[in-house]
Amino acid sequence: MFKQYLIKQKVVRLSAMGLAAGALAAAAPSLAHHAFGAEFDPNRPLVLRGPVVRVEWVNPHTWIHMEITKDDGSKEVWMVEGGTPNTLLRRGLTRNTLTPGTEIIVDGYQSKDRSNRANGRDVTFTDGRKIFMGSSGTGAPRDGRDPTER
Repeated sequence: MFKQYLIKQKVVRLSAMGLAAGALAAAAPSLAHHAFGAEFDPNRPLVLRGPVVRVEWVNPHTWIHMEITKDDGSKEVWMVEGGTPNTLLRRGLTRNTLTPGTEIIVDGYQSKDRSNRANGRDVTFTDGRKIFMGSSGTGAPRDGRDPTER
């Protein structure tokens, strides 16, 4: 009887440790998440035009790498942050719609450090389709583009 009690106590401790470890693992991705205002400047809107170079479908944000042509004809690659992969999939953006070479226009906001990084609000395709790609509720300017804004 005492042996069964000890076994039961050990199972309870292991279950509690498992739950604690699971909670920590689930919280880890949220530690990497940031607010819009921490990295991007609401006073620096921009429009980027060019082909997709590659797309990173990673949490907590997708990254679209695109090549733009500057006024002097030189080219540079920009990283554009979007919402989570799941959010973009629900809005109609997939790995098949953003393949390398796809020409797009992105409206967004430049990073505070003035690097070639931006937070994308909308992506527009050459056929005129426009999809909101921004991150909701992260402090981005209320510009009427976010369909969940009220």
